[in-house]
Amino acid sequence: MMVVRLIKADDHDALRELARKTGPGFTSLQDNDEQVAAKLSSALQTFDPETRPEDALYLFVMEDTETGEVVGISGIEAAVGLNDPWYNYRVGTLVHASRELEVYNQLHTLTITNDHTGYSELCTLFLAPDARHSKHGSLLSKSRFMFMAEFSHLFNEHLIAEMRGYSDENGISPFWEGLGRHFFSLDFSEADKLSSMDKVFIAELMPKNTIYTNLLPEDAQKAIGQTHQNTTPARKLLENEGMRYTGYVDIFDGGPTLVARTDDIRAIQDSHYVKARIDEHPPEGELYLVSSNDFEDFRCCMTALTSVGKHVVTLTPDVAKALNITEGSTVRVVPLSSGRRF
Repeated sequence: MMVVRLIKADDHDALRELARKTGPGFTSLQDNDEQVAAKLSSALQTFDPETRPEDALYLFVMEDTETGEVVGISGIEAAVGLNDPWYNYRVGTLVHASRELEVYNQLHTLTITNDHTGYSELCTLFLAPDARHSKHGSLLSKSRFMFMAEFSHLFNEHLIAEMRGYSDENGISPFWEGLGRHFFSLDFSEADKLSSMDKVFIAELMPKNTIYTNLLPEDAQKAIGQTHQNTTPARKLLENEGMRYTGYVDIFDGGPTLVARTDDIRAIQDSHYVKARIDEHPPEGELYLVSSNDFEDFRCCMTALTSVGKHVVTLTPDVAKALNITEGSTVRVVPLSSGRRF
């Protein structure tokens, strides 16, 4: 059974191993000792009483309860851009027209913005390749919504998720090659690595004026708003929950930024409380997310449920153990995908 829980100090080695598997363009968890240590430190500091709520980074790991192996990671930034600038491009349209010359052209543009400053962000979603089955990706991603539903006061009313942009089989980003390289004189992987540690150089080197996309190479234009093939399933999952691409893209690889009102997310809006009854007989049928309501020991599993009364469901002993709950505990539940509810 898989359980998603908050990261702990002794997860460092597992986190480092996951970082070795992420590949180029995965900005928030790279194959870098310093970044991994800093990421874990930030997550642990979240629970320091002196840490401001808006500075919190909630990191979750997916653990196989049978083997103890950590096979995935996901995260939520409580607010972006309040300490370091948060940049992206807004894709716009300008019309150049002349009635006398009978010319009318609609041209797409890129304008650098900080429009999402203060928004909460879904981040750092990565599942080890050999664990990409049995809806584990859905559990790893959507468990964050259960945490946000339980502790909604910790998050902004708007939510974003930056999707990894398109790159070819060699890890080359056509968007970067067509635009960013001209201003940074760096390979994409190097610029991406630097941006994960310090964003100051972005402000120093990025063009401040509007960019006409028709001046970019054709492959760079086509990459705008497109996701990496490994990220496409994660994008579809979030879109099915209510997030949408609204014309904002990453300044490095052109990947889309998805946006939603936090309360409009399906799993947040539809989740609700039930009492748990523990029963040896495994239920069958539709899968649900089930989460505990302990802040520092938050846990979330995926299982079928059986309703045995108004707001009462049965869970197996294995699920109860994974969630660290007992008979009669209150848990939050929601269908893994849109469907009926108790």
